[in-house]
Amino acid sequence: MPPNKPLKRTIYIGTFIHSLSLDVLEVVEFGIIGVNEKGVIAFVEKDCTIAELQEVVKSRYGWEEWETVKIGDGASTTFLFPGFVDTHIHAPQLPNAGIFGKSTLLSWLHTYTFPLESSLASLPRASTVYNHAVASTLRHGTTTAAYFATTHVPATTLLASICHTRGQRAFIGRCNMDSHIHPTYYKDADAESALRDTRESIKAIEEVDVGECLVVPILTPRFAPSCTAELLTGLGELQKSTGLRVQTHISENVPEVALVQQMFPKQSSYTEVYDTHGLLGPKTVLAHACHLSAEEVRLVKTRGASVSHCPVSNSYLGSGFCPVRELLGAGISVGLGTDVSGGWSCSILAAAREAGGVSRLRTYTEKKARYGAEQGKEEMERENMKLSVEECLYLATRGGAECLGLEHTVGAFEVGMEWDAQLVDLGEEIKEDGSTGTRGGVALWGGEGWEERVAKWVYCGDERNTRRVWVRGREVVKDGE
Repeated sequence: MPPNKPLKRTIYIGTFIHSLSLDVLEVVEFGIIGVNEKGVIAFVEKDCTIAELQEVVKSRYGWEEWETVKIGDGASTTFLFPGFVDTHIHAPQLPNAGIFGKSTLLSWLHTYTFPLESSLASLPRASTVYNHAVASTLRHGTTTAAYFATTHVPATTLLASICHTRGQRAFIGRCNMDSHIHPTYYKDADAESALRDTRESIKAIEEVDVGECLVVPILTPRFAPSCTAELLTGLGELQKSTGLRVQTHISENVPEVALVQQMFPKQSSYTEVYDTHGLLGPKTVLAHACHLSAEEVRLVKTRGASVSHCPVSNSYLGSGFCPVRELLGAGISVGLGTDVSGGWSCSILAAAREAGGVSRLRTYTEKKARYGAEQGKEEMERENMKLSVEECLYLATRGGAECLGLEHTVGAFEVGMEWDAQLVDLGEEIKEDGSTGTRGGVALWGGEGWEERVAKWVYCGDERNTRRVWVRGREVVKDGE
């Protein structure tokens, strides 16, 4: 549906599931959600029957006309779930998804990433890549994405236009990178030109989405070693004057941390580099955070910054483990990022699955808490490191929304929130003769309750289970396309 096409009041009837808190997932087997003509949830009824629908909607809410979308009932394997929030993804890198060789972060950037990103100076090339990236993330149920683009202003503006046209909620950032670690063929000439291009990019993105606030710019120093102190200072001043959000990387792997210490000897830590230059605050999202010290965690908490947990790329680039449980215990907001193409999939469902797996692996490799709520204890219960299915889904929705300042806008089905949702279909149960009506990798054998069905979706599901997707009330994916 085009962004400017008027919406109609719509009532969604059926099973809906969402997070009430970090570890509580609410399943409403038969519910009614009313979405108004602005794409905002106007009411939620959890105990209203079809027979009562007309009277309840008219008498309680004053609605006279509406469209009805029936999802299913309590016996169904179809349900509504909030749209996913990807807090860290590199849109230009999708063609490299799954390509690592034997590299780790710094060698991977020079071998694979920088050559690919530089090729998007060509707008036809950028159009192909970005259209595929946005369409793919939407098919995977991602309704909100924080995108790193490239250094190129026209291509970055094109990404914003594609997100707006396709109806995805997005934060778009032109990469800032003027330091000596970058190849001469792909870097900002100097801090002055980088800041000039960033201001131009901000203006262009704002002109793409005038007044809708669906697609917005975000300041993007690629990571501290990418930038000179002059550029970081300028970006900090730009953040202060514009109030824009900031996205960057931090402590992804050990050699990177050592490089930061070498390049910024006046600062005691990676985190202090951002803080010194005015880039660490409540609007900052820090990707990875695998190797923060206890002092750095306290600084992140004090400044109100959040963390994007990218378990797939952390694993496959061999970067390390993000101590999610301790960060949550320290009171830091945590969301999930696919980190394509360090991550091999643009699916937040895959990131949620990997977050659970990585947390379990930590119980074998790490015997003590690093910091946070457990700091000072000789041993933390190893079981406590594990993230449950409920917790992983919270990170995929409400946690991500908190990181991006959207906690009152998306991530759950509550009155006043916008209708960012996905329709999930787990398929039919396997029949006695062995025939199946399965969808994707999920196999239902009969007798599974909703807890088991949701777990199977997280660990076995994929984009084939996502049949429809809405952003701010507009349908942006139908029948999986």
